[in-house]
Amino acid sequence: MKLKSLSLALMLLSLQAMAAVQESTQQGTRTSSSSQVSTTTQELQQQAGQWGLSEEDYRRYRTLMEGPRGIQSPGLDPLTVLGIEARTDAERRVLAEKWVKAEYERTEKELAFQREVNAAWKRLYPGVMPVSLGNSAGIARDTGGRLALFVRSKDCSTCDARLAAVLSSGRQVDIYLVDSQGNDEKLRQWAREHSIPADRVRSRHITLNHDGGRWLRFGEGRMPVVLQQGADGWRVAAF
Repeated sequence: MKLKSLSLALMLLSLQAMAAVQESTQQGTRTSSSSQVSTTTQELQQQAGQWGLSEEDYRRYRTLMEGPRGIQSPGLDPLTVLGIEARTDAERRVLAEKWVKAEYERTEKELAFQREVNAAWKRLYPGVMPVSLGNSAGIARDTGGRLALFVRSKDCSTCDARLAAVLSSGRQVDIYLVDSQGNDEKLRQWAREHSIPADRVRSRHITLNHDGGRWLRFGEGRMPVVLQQGADGWRVAAF
């Protein structure tokens, strides 16, 4: 009888221990899940805040980029995506204002740094042809009638003809080499081979730039292409 009672007691203790372990595991799982949700929410809030968007807007941006828009325009920023896919005129207007403010702030920072880079080139390498930083999101903005010329170094005889026409016009131009692959020496070598006037480069009358994807965004699939900024944005110029 005593043995039966002892066995029963041991069984009860074992069941209680198993239940405690199971409860502890479930509690740990709930805590882990809660922590993951909290971290995801914080990341979402942070990412949305960087663009001045609500969490709901940023979630919509993510959803849009998982669909056709993500394939058509990979890497496009949240403000542009939401503006293009705006559901109302009022929403589009708000997003356009946010985009302009963000672009203004970014451009001011980049121009300030570019000025310091230009000064550093003159101090450190006065005899070397400088390479412009360009603009990470678009073409350098200028209201003085500058042109933007997109060319490639290989297999493009019309590129040379278009380059000659632009240079002979005397217009200020920002040249973007589409296949430079971010290599400064390749860009300079191309400039030397095409007799780009070094003095006009040093004076910023001409700038040499890596394309960095701008041609895909602005060039309308044309090669070569010359763009000029107008009141309503960049348009293909007759050259």
